Amino acid sequence: MKYTIQKYDLFKFYKENPDYFLVHCIATDCALGAGIAVEFEKKFKLREILKKFSFEQRLHPTIILVGQVFNLITKEKSYLKPSYTSLFKTLNMLKDFSLKKNIKKLAMPKIGCGLDCLFWDCVEEEIKNIFRTTDIEIVVCYNGYP
Repeated sequence: MKYTIQKYDLFKFYKENPDYFLVHCIATDCALGAGIAVEFEKKFKLREILKKFSFEQRLHPTIILVGQVFNLITKEKSYLKPSYTSLFKTLNMLKDFSLKKNIKKLAMPKIGCGLDCLFWDCVEEEIKNIFRTTDIEIVVCYNGYP
């Protein structure tokens, strides 16, 4: 695994590096109404696409890939907080799916640590642990989102 963290706008990074797949966390209700999810909705119009998946397909924890955006479904309702367990399960699903589909480049914000209030040190450590034996590049961008 190659891991980089940088203070840089995630969407600017993606525009400059379109071969990366983006990763963010959402809820089963697909509200995308707060935090960085709002920007994902504005740029990729995810809400209506995600709601077309059956409710069972959107139960957490799971992942749904839409275009080049991985939606990690880590909680039931947008106003709730995810658990570390639920986030870490989706990260393992992300790793397995990426390896299966030969996806080598992921870019993400400090997932789970904005409005979801998880501690970045714990999340970062687990990202490194989960992906440590892979050849996947992970870039974490933060700029305005903790």
